[in-house]
Amino acid sequence: MIYKVFYQKDFDQVPVRENTDSLYVEAESEADVRKKLSEKNYNLEFITPISGEFLAYEQQKEHFTVEKL
Repeated sequence: MIYKVFYQKDFDQVPVRENTDSLYVEAESEADVRKKLSEKNYNLEFITPISGEFLAYEQQKEHFTVEKL
């Protein structure tokens, strides 16, 4: 399954909505996503599975790439 992850790049900074980035990760579960991203110093805000029409919509965006972790 593909998950969309909303995060802040620096864990030590207070989260600011305008600085939120997102990435896409293929994983078995939300816990698996967290495990795969644990080595990065990201402040994970929200992780959501995407599929169906939502996935098709996201794939139309030019910056859509699934991270290979």
